[in-house]
Amino acid sequence: MKIALDAMGGDYAPEATVKGAIMAFKSFPPDVKLILIGDKEKILEITRREDFDNSAFDIIHAGENIHMGDHPAKAFAKKKNSSIVTGFDLLARRQIEAFASCGNTGAMMVGSMFMIKSIPGVIRPCISAQVPNVAGGSSTLLDVGINPDCRPDVLCQYGMIGSLYARHVFQIENPKVCLLNLGQEEEKGNLITKAAYDLMNGTNTFNFTGNIEGNEIFNEGRSDVIVSDGFVGNVILKEAEAFYTLIRKRKIKDEFFERFNFENYGGTPILGINQPVIIGHGISTAKAIKNLLIHTKDVVEAKLVDKFKEAFK
Repeated sequence: MKIALDAMGGDYAPEATVKGAIMAFKSFPPDVKLILIGDKEKILEITRREDFDNSAFDIIHAGENIHMGDHPAKAFAKKKNSSIVTGFDLLARRQIEAFASCGNTGAMMVGSMFMIKSIPGVIRPCISAQVPNVAGGSSTLLDVGINPDCRPDVLCQYGMIGSLYARHVFQIENPKVCLLNLGQEEEKGNLITKAAYDLMNGTNTFNFTGNIEGNEIFNEGRSDVIVSDGFVGNVILKEAEAFYTLIRKRKIKDEFFERFNFENYGGTPILGINQPVIIGHGISTAKAIKNLLIHTKDVVEAKLVDKFKEAFK
């Protein structure tokens, strides 16, 4: 298995990315090969400082970098020798099994949609986040940012996509899928969620268990997958991050709230495209990079893309 990492992606790159790759390497079996893409001299400098045998990595030099403030489409078109474009080129040519980055999210989406493309039948790919519950488990929330406006049929597809993801990557046998709404009753909601409820309630492609309210999403047992448009999903994600930050600043130690730390999850695959692309938080530390790469390996091993292609035939 060959996994490529954008070594220049993220606010703390390449220091955090290379150190995270070293941490991940130490937990990987011998058949997993990490490929680091970026400024080769800077990567080698960090491996020497960490007293790490750099021959464990394949290092591909990329002399350009797409910065966080760059226009995604313009930068992707102009910076052909950037770490992000190089990663997508390797993935498109099947030289690697997966590509992971904490860099410019817009550029990652441009590469995903124009070089890797959506799986036939998928209306709109999406991204997800793990929402912890008080019982020790978590729910998959999707979408959390790609699609702020969603038609009812798109939301229904998210139920199927989230169910497949939860089943094959998180090993949940028959995931319970809920629709995020402002009441549990089926007649509640706006025009979009009402129509989505009717579609989801009539499907046999996943285990739909009804509406879920915002004050229930951290409770145990209600859901394994929570469906939302990207606008509301992103607000929930950012609020969870904000509460975690506030709790840390106030020096409150709590095991449950510690599970809101994004570093524990690393990143999320773009769900619904033809090959595994995993994106992480721009402020990722070495620990987050390590978990990003571990999750990337899990997605590849689960053959998630193949499961999507089979389901959407």
